[in-house]
Amino acid sequence: MPRHADERSATRAPARLSREAIVAAAIGLADRDGLAGLSMRRLAQHLGVDAMSIYYHLRDKDTLLAAMVDAVAAEIEADGGIEAAAVGAGTGAGAVGGGGTGAAGLGGGGTGAGDEAAAGSGPAVAPGPWTDQLRALIMRARRTMLRHPWAARVLEARDTPTPAVLRHIERVLAVLRGGGCSVSLSHHALHLLGSRILGFSQDLFDDSPNTPAAEAETAAQAAAWAESMPHIAELAVAVSHSGALGGCDDEDEFAFALDLLIEGLDRRRLAEQG
Repeated sequence: MPRHADERSATRAPARLSREAIVAAAIGLADRDGLAGLSMRRLAQHLGVDAMSIYYHLRDKDTLLAAMVDAVAAEIEADGGIEAAAVGAGTGAGAVGGGGTGAAGLGGGGTGAGDEAAAGSGPAVAPGPWTDQLRALIMRARRTMLRHPWAARVLEARDTPTPAVLRHIERVLAVLRGGGCSVSLSHHALHLLGSRILGFSQDLFDDSPNTPAAEAETAAQAAAWAESMPHIAELAVAVSHSGALGGCDDEDEFAFALDLLIEGLDRRRLAEQG
């Protein structure tokens, strides 16, 4: 049940803390120790205040977590400002694409998203084909999530987007619409891309990296499946993943899926336009 500050705490809390400082400290703790190491009491100890001072600003832990992921999502926009400045200084758009398969192989072409499409949608994305712009924006989100691996789990558990997440989705839609995608195709794209818009993948099963003991169990299970389910057995033995954001979410896997999806969207856009 939410705890509320008494009158004495409420009087002194604003002078000692701000909501932004509390959220920043909580993000620092979660980055260092994971969500399991974050509690309102431990956060208060870290800040050198009583817990009531935190409850004055954030009514419960759920409110704190929402504020934390909103701040993380806002970093995507901030990173875009840094990249736009770098491009303006002559860094070149190729620097923002991130790892994995190059976006130049996506079929390129298409209409550039243009400054007018990005107006009011946060920092301008890198110049070039809309496919490159979308990939760069999503890979920027991924780099943000890799700095805060706990944030993906919090976002997965939320039913509604935070304001900063909505602004990021607005930027994604601006690139799609500016690149010539119809409203209908842009809508389908959001569902198709899913959590990848925010830089991580939601997998059907938890196949987190194996420990040595788990690897032995996998080998034994694969041997048992060899006759009845040979293709699953083959895959179980051959494939391993060690993604920082969860099983099957390593850089190559993420970039491969993203490139394939964007390539398909561009082909559908061209088909719609005849």
